[in-house]
Amino acid sequence: MTTLALGQEMPWGVGDLLNRWQAVVFGLMGTLSACGTGESMESFGGPTMGSTYSIQYVRRAGVPAPAEVRIQVEKILAEVDRQLSTYRSDSDTERFNALPANNCLAMPAPILELVRIGEQLSVQSDGAFDLTVEPLLNLWGFGPQAREEKIPTTQALAEARRSVGHDHLRIDGDRLCKDAAVEVDFNSLAAGYAVDTIAAKLEALGIHDYLAEATGELKAAGRKLDGSPWRIALEEPRDDQQVSERIIAVDGYGLSTSGDYRNYFVQGGRRFSHTLDARTGTPVSHNLASVTVIHPSALMADGLSTLLLILGPERGWDYAEKHDIGAFFVMRVDSGFVTRSSHAFARLSGEKTE
Repeated sequence: MTTLALGQEMPWGVGDLLNRWQAVVFGLMGTLSACGTGESMESFGGPTMGSTYSIQYVRRAGVPAPAEVRIQVEKILAEVDRQLSTYRSDSDTERFNALPANNCLAMPAPILELVRIGEQLSVQSDGAFDLTVEPLLNLWGFGPQAREEKIPTTQALAEARRSVGHDHLRIDGDRLCKDAAVEVDFNSLAAGYAVDTIAAKLEALGIHDYLAEATGELKAAGRKLDGSPWRIALEEPRDDQQVSERIIAVDGYGLSTSGDYRNYFVQGGRRFSHTLDARTGTPVSHNLASVTVIHPSALMADGLSTLLLILGPERGWDYAEKHDIGAFFVMRVDSGFVTRSSHAFARLSGEKTE
């Protein structure tokens, strides 16, 4: 058995600024065959979104070869980049962001759906989660238009906050409209959306045993060639080395981890994370280091892990319990880290509950 370390997230066209733990996937790489069955384990991957993607699947009779599956997967990734990138001026997202206030633009259905999901998460978090925080991210040095990492002045922060707020967005038929000069950034949803779309394509191709991953977001279904489950190791949120915190089996679920330990700066002895609370316009200051969410949808796991990280260890925990979300919390303490699992996470991961 070999291990595959899925890539650390780097800045991408979607402004992929919410770096998550690397997930270490225990699987079989390369092409392996089961003697006498005509089945094989296939795998491929490559660069995407400023990081990497990887696909592993069991090939059976009638299932396409890796070359054909790769073509289909990379078509999806290219379309996601074309629609959602904030690093290319011709993307649908950047064409909308360039519009002044009180304008509308026809947008693809996936973007409108992501806006609706973003609104839902914004309402449920009392505005802490927001898709329009890009001006704030740029101001703090974490966005695609950032110049340097620094603490902004009170005046600059107030000015940037005037261009933030999900309530400035409106959907009119197939058009997305804005009544202020807001900019959308789908960094907290895009990778999960890509993984769900890839998983749906694999299923349509007759592939039902697979692990699909992009920039650390993943979804697994079925079993590996030897009948064992897909096993995911959650990494302890450390800057200096990779340490496995917990290993869980995943079948039919998406998995996403949001953390503050990859993208931050230190000034005046204080640590400033890229994770911002839209209500204050400032980085979160609690001791929650990372949150992993397991959910039937990788898209929702992606968004919810970000939402819970913003809310923090107490409010995030209450939210997860109220909405029956499978969430695994890692908090910083003087001696290192302590962990806490929601009841739904314990149930879905096979942990023993109290």
